[in-house]
Amino acid sequence: MHILVLNGPNLNMLGIREPQHYGTQTLADLIDMLEHEAENLGVSLECYQSNHEGDLVDKIQAAYGKADGILINPAAYTHTSVALLDAVKAVQIPTVEVHISDPDIRDDFRKVSYIRQACIATIKGKGFAGYIEGLQLLANLKK
Repeated sequence: MHILVLNGPNLNMLGIREPQHYGTQTLADLIDMLEHEAENLGVSLECYQSNHEGDLVDKIQAAYGKADGILINPAAYTHTSVALLDAVKAVQIPTVEVHISDPDIRDDFRKVSYIRQACIATIKGKGFAGYIEGLQLLANLKK
């Protein structure tokens, strides 16, 4: 089983950016944690981060026929990107939306998620543990 992990804009700044919402661990820490869990689950991972919407769309499209699941934190694109929604709908790969913080208890505009309607689950407000939960959910789909 192969899972694509996508992280959207500003997540490359984890550890620096608003630690009250995102903690002090870095994107490298997150990837290490995910790779360790993937090894335990017997799945392969591809991890990718971009600040550019089109790059994320390209990665989703390139996953067609290759990935068995997508774990995505669209970050700010959660609230703005119909393009990510359409890409996930097009490839029809089981996708889990994950957020480190809980957008529903933050700014009003963060309560809207365009991509959510194409996802099999949304995990929010659990920090990096939410990514592990999402990875486990996707890995268990093929069992």
